Amino acid sequence: MEEIVLFIGSFIFVFIIYQIFIVSKAKKNKEKKNKREPFEVMYLKKMYKNLDFKKIPYNQLLQLIAIISSFDISLIVSIVVHIKNFWLEIVIGFASTLLIILISYHLIYLFYKRKGMIKNG
Repeated sequence: MEEIVLFIGSFIFVFIIYQIFIVSKAKKNKEKKNKREPFEVMYLKKMYKNLDFKKIPYNQLLQLIAIISSFDISLIVSIVVHIKNFWLEIVIGFASTLLIILISYHLIYLFYKRKGMIKNG
């Protein structure tokens, strides 16, 4: 039961922080025609060049990234909290962070690919 409370609490906390510092800032930058995008959007553009970002609603993409990133961080916290050795926590936390983030962003790519948000040609 404690694990579920920890997961949900960390998810809500990270999601709120993401909304305040990443999503709202990115929306303001988009309205001002400022080219500064969140790192997550730049990563998706660089890794998945066949995604057509003109077809993808920007606000929807930001919300999806916020949910996925919050889930990732909560999952990593839930995994690492069970490890008792400090050095093992660091190693497993780092490795699982990389693996989970790469898988999550690939799932975002597959989601938009399935919705037909890819470039023709």
